[in-house]
Amino acid sequence: MGESAYTYLFVPESAFGPTNNCVGIAHRLAARGHRIVFAAERSWEGRLTPLGFEEQLVDLSPPAPEPQSAGQFWKDYIATIAPQFLRPTVEQLSTVIRPIWEELIDGVRYVEPRLRELLDDVRPDVIVEDNVVGFPALVTAGVPFVRIVSCNPLEVPGPGVPPAFSGLAADDAASFPAFRDAYRRTHLDLWREFDTWYRSQGAPGLPELSFIAPGDLNLYVYPKELDYRDARPLPDTWHRLDSSVRETDAPVELPDGFATGARPVVYFSLGSLGGADVGLMSRVIDALADEPYDVIVSTGPRHDEITLADNMWGGEFLPQTRLLPTADAVITHGGNNTVTEAMHFGKPMVVLPLFWDQYDNAQRVHERGVGRRLDTYRATADDIREAVRRVLDDDALRRRLARTSRRIREADGVGRAADLLEAVSRRRE
Repeated sequence: MGESAYTYLFVPESAFGPTNNCVGIAHRLAARGHRIVFAAERSWEGRLTPLGFEEQLVDLSPPAPEPQSAGQFWKDYIATIAPQFLRPTVEQLSTVIRPIWEELIDGVRYVEPRLRELLDDVRPDVIVEDNVVGFPALVTAGVPFVRIVSCNPLEVPGPGVPPAFSGLAADDAASFPAFRDAYRRTHLDLWREFDTWYRSQGAPGLPELSFIAPGDLNLYVYPKELDYRDARPLPDTWHRLDSSVRETDAPVELPDGFATGARPVVYFSLGSLGGADVGLMSRVIDALADEPYDVIVSTGPRHDEITLADNMWGGEFLPQTRLLPTADAVITHGGNNTVTEAMHFGKPMVVLPLFWDQYDNAQRVHERGVGRRLDTYRATADDIREAVRRVLDDDALRRRLARTSRRIREADGVGRAADLLEAVSRRRE
């Protein structure tokens, strides 16, 4: 670090993936002597200060009558909308994707006055946003604005890559136009309305059909082995972080006799949102109940409704970055954090996508040969067992992922992000 200490304001989406990504980068900056402030949605109150960060709480909607746990809104929302996950991705554009955009946009409008007050109070040197939707206050504050993409990088579109949210294969270019046309048909009016309001707040206009603009610096979290950059080059303001693994998870003590190396270990998590689908969680648990594995299960927000088998151990919240190194395979919903962390630690995946960019991640894992994609709600118990067996028995894959893991860890994505953010600060100074 140089002689100056800077103030970094992090503005993550109120979900575990983006927040944990920001925590990892912020922790490294704090270790270098910088001041870290989080503009955290109110349900995160008290979760960030123990890590050494300042909390500035914001509301994205009128306060709930009762306090909510972190990310509780999205847990409830996903539990309600889950039946739509059975539909093809092109049909989900109107039943899942658009309603999520509408909810996010409502939050932007509601919080805008509070963000402007917060900026006057914090006076950051750099603003860092990890979200899929933009806030006018952040780009009109007169300081460098840094955008982080911690979803699948198809969020940045291009003619040579599949459209975001489609789950289409990279070699299925003939299907791209129809999906893009469907997205335009279902979202153009919403984007135009938001763009008009966004400009009315003094911000520059947004790229067509994009709900957030690039920053002065742009970071995206995705390993080179899965990236699309060969088919969709990016401007030199964009930088890839091969991983962004936080160093703040607490150590964990496994039960005696569990995960000793005597038999394979499978880590199973559908994330804080997918875990709300008790039926799906139970179906996977039942499929693995009699298999010769030790299974670590992140039981999620409805943990009290889930019964683990004798070969399993888990809990509502697990320190994932501490447990992944012990695993031999990972069953995941395909959230970007889990996918990149599995690659960071060299673990093959079985992916059961649910919504948003999870289909894109599942397809990329499958076509790049580092795991298997299943049809989440149509896969049988035999399908799940067979997919797990295949990734566990693939010695060549295990060796390849071990090499990948070494490369990713040596790249030190968190340190690279901290270096780039400090460089932005110094340029401004």
